Order: sequence, then structure tokens, then C-alpha cells
Amino acid sequence: QLQLVDSGGGLVQPGGSLRLSCAASGFTMANYAIAWFRQAPGKGREGVACITRSGGMTNYVDSVKGRFTISRDNAENTVYLQMNSLKSEDTATYYCAAKNSVAGYCHLRGYTHWGQGTQVTVSS
Repeated sequence: QLQLVDSGGGLVQPGGSLRLSCAASGFTMANYAIAWFRQAPGKGREGVACITRSGGMTNYVDSVKGRFTISRDNAENTVYLQMNSLKSEDTATYYCAAKNSVAGYCHLRGYTHWGQGTQVTVSS
């Protein structure tokens, strides 16, 4: 059974850093584009970043460009989201998601498999 497990969330002060991990089981992650989404209380789900199955192309929402980096280690079946210079508005539950895609680019839509989420709280 295809499963994604998110981890790495926590409480961090503004300006701090966190690294989220998304581990896959039951399938070969190298065949899938992977994305991170987030949802803050009372708000809709927002796509944050995505990476193609090879790792050769990434895409970010404007609000995190220059602060967040998505990467993947297909040998370890894991995708990461390095988050630096965190702001209070980054507070949300973060979810990784996967879709079977051979495209050489990725969009922040159309994902079919989801992790359970990990909470990120940015507060002093």
C-alpha cells in the first residue's frame, strides 16, 4: 500500500529553520513528482513547493522563494523541505503529496496521494 509519512515539524522562533521529511513506503518514489502543501487554521490548502521525479526541476510559491528548498534522495525514498528564515505566517500543518508523473516540470496541483501532515509553529 502506497504510504507517505511526514515528519520534522515543531516549534521554532521567527528567523529559525526546520527541515521536513517525507518518507515513502509501498512504492518507488523515483516515479513520482512530490510536493509540499500547507494549511493554516481557517485557511485553505496552499501549494508550497514541488519537485520532478528526477529532481531536475522545482517550483515554489512566491511567498517562500529564497527561503525554502525542496530536494529529494530517491535512493532513500525521501523528499525534504528545508525551511529557513521562518516567519509567523509560515505556521501551518504541512503535508507532502505525490503524483505519478513523467513530466520534466511540476505544478502545485493534481496530487493523488497524501501524507498525514506535520505541524510547524513559528512563534516567539
